[in-house]
Amino acid sequence: MRVRHKPWAKEKIEQHPQYIVANPEQYKGKWHEVFENDHPLHIEVGTGKGQFITEMAKANPGINYIGIEIYDSVIITALDRLIEADLPNLRLLNVDANDLAKYFTKNDVDQVYLNFSDPWPKYRHRKRRLTYKDFLKLYEDIMVDGGEIHFKTDNQGLFENSLMSFSEYGLLLKYISLDLHKSDYEGNIMTEYEEKFSEKGSRIYRCEVKYQN
Repeated sequence: MRVRHKPWAKEKIEQHPQYIVANPEQYKGKWHEVFENDHPLHIEVGTGKGQFITEMAKANPGINYIGIEIYDSVIITALDRLIEADLPNLRLLNVDANDLAKYFTKNDVDQVYLNFSDPWPKYRHRKRRLTYKDFLKLYEDIMVDGGEIHFKTDNQGLFENSLMSFSEYGLLLKYISLDLHKSDYEGNIMTEYEEKFSEKGSRIYRCEVKYQN
C-alpha cells in the first residue's frame, strides 16, 4: 500500500488520546478499564481508514472494538471517523501488529479481524503475511480459548495460502465463501478496499476459523 506522508498526522494523534490510546502497554490485561465494562473485545489488525471497524462498533454496541494500524498517515482517517461517530465501544492503536503481545495478554481478545491484508506474494516474504503461523501463534497467545479469526481478501493466492496455514496450525474452519457477495451471508460490513474491488467485479473471499481448546 502506498501511503502519502502527512507530517501533521502524529501531532493530531497526540491531540486525541481519548480515541487513539496513548501508552497502550499500560492496559495490557486491563482493557476493561478503558471501556469501563467487561464486554467481549474484538480487534482488527490493519484497520486502514477505519470504515469496517467503525461500522462494526455502530452495529454491535455490546462488543468493544480496537482498530490497529501502524501508519499514522492512514489511521488519522479512522480517527476522523471515530471523532464524528464518538463511539464509546471503539478505540484505535497506532502500533505495529508484530508487537501485539506488548499490549494484550491471554484472554484479552475474543476475536480478530484480518481484512484485505497485504498478500506478500513472494515466498521469501511469507513470514510477513498476517495469516502466517507466527502471527497465528501471536493471536492465540492474546485470545480467549476458542477465539476466532475472521478473514477477508480479494487475493485468491493469499486466501488459498491462508486456508493451508490455518489447517496446518490446527484451526477449525467454521465458514468459507469463495464469492462472498454472491453468497447468502448476511450482515456483511465492507471495508473501503472491499467496496473498491467489488465495484470492479472482483471476487471477495471470506472465512471464519476457530482455535480449538
